[in-house]
Amino acid sequence: MSPVTSNSPHGQSPLRTVQVLGGGNAGSSAHVRSLAAGLVARGVRVTVCVPAEAERAYDFTGTGAEHVHVPRSSDPASVAALRAACAQADLVHAHGLHASFRAALALSGRGTPLVVTWHNRAHAEGARAHLLRLLERRVVKVAAVVLGSTSDLVDRARRTGARDARLAAVALPGPGRAAERDDPDRLPPKIRAELGATGRPLLIAIGALDRYRGHDVLLDAARVWRRLDPQPLLVIAGEGPLRAPLQRRIEEEGLPVRLIGRRDDAGELLAAADLALLPGSWESRSVLAQEALHARVPLVATAVGGIPDLVGDAAELVPDGDPEALATAVMDLLADPDRCERLRLSGAQQAAGWPTEDETVTQILSVYDELTQPQPLP
Repeated sequence: MSPVTSNSPHGQSPLRTVQVLGGGNAGSSAHVRSLAAGLVARGVRVTVCVPAEAERAYDFTGTGAEHVHVPRSSDPASVAALRAACAQADLVHAHGLHASFRAALALSGRGTPLVVTWHNRAHAEGARAHLLRLLERRVVKVAAVVLGSTSDLVDRARRTGARDARLAAVALPGPGRAAERDDPDRLPPKIRAELGATGRPLLIAIGALDRYRGHDVLLDAARVWRRLDPQPLLVIAGEGPLRAPLQRRIEEEGLPVRLIGRRDDAGELLAAADLALLPGSWESRSVLAQEALHARVPLVATAVGGIPDLVGDAAELVPDGDPEALATAVMDLLADPDRCERLRLSGAQQAAGWPTEDETVTQILSVYDELTQPQPLP
């Protein structure tokens, strides 16, 4: 099937879209960059509204898109900047709840269609949780279409009142960046030595150090598997507000765990690992899960959110918040090379069935065309 194109016949102007991202996490930022590249290649004019630091990190202009700096804020100045950027747009596509709310404010009083993609679920408690529910209702009331990266996000949008909620194809932009085989300093043995994992199993977890990522469960599990000989080393890549208390626990309890901060070589870390761990209390289309299966690294993950649908039978799934189950799954896999090899093979098969970048852009562009093409008279 040939790809959908927005090139307009008879000399009409090409479709003009604005992508709104509030800084975003790694998954949504990579998705927007991939989407911008695909849309530009199909003749769409794309403007990406993100903070300047996100542009520096992801180089959206490198896709051929225009970048407009819009701070990650809902103050009047930021909304005014976004409103100006959207003035000539045929359609606006916002990614994430807060970016979607700002886009709704900026488009107030205009007839410009708004498409919203929810990549994950915002977490909060108490009064803030109530505020987030209010934001969700405001956004779905305004959005022409709400796209969810997982079926449970689609269900959540429908329950909140979305008039049109659909499952979105969201591709990981290419397999993870594994170590370059022509660079001897980045081969897995070199990385393992750098991390202190020579002669012992290496376990990798990657994610922000916040309360929803399950790092406390990881440390509890490490207390169990540290009795193995040799002791597995757990390396956690990421930064966040819990770094200090996690480091304190590691030191006080003598846990075989290293916090290595934010890294830009996730693919290389995975290529060097024996197992990848994903213990979060909620995940959608986890980038780590996708990169692990692409890299043929056995994955142990909690059975939450979109993870079961994403990985199928190609990972070991454990209950949320159960360090004993997590530790048991890790120890069983380390003791069973045949099971690890079966997971590697099934992981590659599972990944082959995920949507491609081209399929993702094609689906998104079909939604755009549906919302912007003139409708026939009844």
